Amino acid sequence: MCGIVGIFGNSRKEDLSASICKMSATLNHRGPDDSGFWIDEEGSIAFGHQRLSILDLSPAGHQPMTSPCKKFVVVFNGEIYNHVQLRDKLNNSTYGQSWKGCSDTETLVAAFSYWGIEKTLDQLVGMFAIAVWDVKVKKLYLIRDRLGEKPLYYGWSNGDFVFGSELKSLRECNGFDNQIDRNVLTLYMQYMYVPNPYSIFKNIYKMEPGCIVTIDATALDFPPEEAPFSPFNSQGFSAKQWYDLAGVAENGQKNLIKDESEAVGLLEKVLTESIQAQLISDVPLGAFLSGGVDSSLIVSLMQKISTSPVKTFTIGFEDSAFNEAVYAKDVAKHLGTEHNELYITANDAIDVIPSLPALYDEPFADSSQIPTHLVSKLARQNVTVALSGDAGDELFGGYNRYLWGSRIWDKVKWMSPNLRSTVGGIIKKIPTSVWDKSGHMFPGKYKVSLMGDKAYRMAHRLKTVDSLDDMYRSLVAEGYREESLVINNEVILKTKLDNHDSISNIDESEHRMMLWDSLTYLPDDILTKVDRAAMGVGLETRIPFLDHRVVELAWMLPLKMKIKNGEGKWPVREILYKYVPRDLIERPKAGFAVPVGQWMRGPLKDWASELLHEERIRREGYFNPELVQQLWQQHLSGKYDWTPRLWAILMFQSWKEGL
Repeated sequence: MCGIVGIFGNSRKEDLSASICKMSATLNHRGPDDSGFWIDEEGSIAFGHQRLSILDLSPAGHQPMTSPCKKFVVVFNGEIYNHVQLRDKLNNSTYGQSWKGCSDTETLVAAFSYWGIEKTLDQLVGMFAIAVWDVKVKKLYLIRDRLGEKPLYYGWSNGDFVFGSELKSLRECNGFDNQIDRNVLTLYMQYMYVPNPYSIFKNIYKMEPGCIVTIDATALDFPPEEAPFSPFNSQGFSAKQWYDLAGVAENGQKNLIKDESEAVGLLEKVLTESIQAQLISDVPLGAFLSGGVDSSLIVSLMQKISTSPVKTFTIGFEDSAFNEAVYAKDVAKHLGTEHNELYITANDAIDVIPSLPALYDEPFADSSQIPTHLVSKLARQNVTVALSGDAGDELFGGYNRYLWGSRIWDKVKWMSPNLRSTVGGIIKKIPTSVWDKSGHMFPGKYKVSLMGDKAYRMAHRLKTVDSLDDMYRSLVAEGYREESLVINNEVILKTKLDNHDSISNIDESEHRMMLWDSLTYLPDDILTKVDRAAMGVGLETRIPFLDHRVVELAWMLPLKMKIKNGEGKWPVREILYKYVPRDLIERPKAGFAVPVGQWMRGPLKDWASELLHEERIRREGYFNPELVQQLWQQHLSGKYDWTPRLWAILMFQSWKEGL
């Protein structure tokens, strides 16, 4: 795992050298073991690399790396899990190879030489963000992995084309003065993250998952500094999907596996193969274990494969309402892992908050970022690589919205907008504490955590929901007066959630929700959260569920195999219960929540009050000061729970303070 940066443009060679060094230095946390730089002879392009050594710890894995044919120069962040098999193919071909080491980077550049870029990509099993400079034809290629595990930003700054693993690296480019995009800020306030392909800065974009961008130096039309850059209609610039997840989903649904035992057997086989491949490492390796379905299955299969106890890690909270460490401990004891747990206080978690803006590099308001970072710090004390159970929910129907969305819509679809608005007002008159208690009155596995927050969010949307797909969008977005909250925004930008074509050929509403989540929430929230939290402490994370072979198999399973008897992830559970007793797993889904809303009324009150002060908000000029104060005072009084909305404002304010 590493950090990569690059500059391409009109800067002088001396300026390129200075900028690339500064840009690369900001990513030392992603790659503390080695650093490297490359500038072409003409002085028009520069690469920088920070290395976290995982495979081949020797200098033979040093980057940037030139291909054996001298045609390509490559910087690469990620892991190619099948690189040994690719080497065997290369050795057995007419190409042959005299290897200098055993790193996957060396395999990658050799494969580019022999098969070319796109044919190589089709054969890769792994996670990656790659930059390739074709010396002969003067083209730059930027590539992101199929599902978006590894980040890559790109765009224009001060007349140069720049790219990097994190935004902070781009900000160190000489003359960077890109302004905050208020239209994107509005999107952030809606989703609690910045959705791709946008970034918080004008003219800077996120690479979309499964995308390849090509920049032709011989045809590129460099825009003037003051001109807004659109990456979608610029001369010499092209972008296309080399992996189309929506197409994979559509194809899978046309080729369904009908037999349940066959489906479960295939899933266990493919997932085991994915985990086996991801155990490749020359450094210590372990796994996160929450005690939930997904992480417990990953650890179960790891332990089945391993000849020694797997190192597992979990964070516990003193507040029993948010503590799931006891369940993880029981699962670890049953499986015989070498379990590590750390119980933290509210103050321990709160102490992390000042570091979040620099860590996440862009406004990001999923508060589970706090425990994710803490468990990453715990794991890094013992291992350099940790496997994670993320993505099981999106692939196999694990989120409550898949289970409850259609039921709620069936209850309200007959209502007029005015009646829905009235019902929403009634819901909001009931304190969140009462809703929370009601959520725990449901029997057994049907209990709903944080019911108050969910009820209030639904209340704000009832008057605008016109279909089941609208219901889904209402469940994944805040949707409360974003246009009024952010001032001087010009247009409401479109996101993939506005693109009905991507899901139009998927019949069931629940499957459409899963696909939308996989295209948006998964890469932009979940994978961003894990990447920054872990890489901030130099920990590589691997996600077996995101092996593309697992993803493609998941889309070949009918919905009735995923959601059965009102419960999601049926095939995953069927495999898990071969290794872990059912009674150690069955409980309400809670997520990785922390009570930041309560903290805002208590130990975080002074910090939040300073960032939300009406005069400060007015002076800085991004938010409507009167509306912010209304939200803040209502939250403090306990009349409303505005936790997500206020946390998003606070994370933006804190991030901006560090610019």
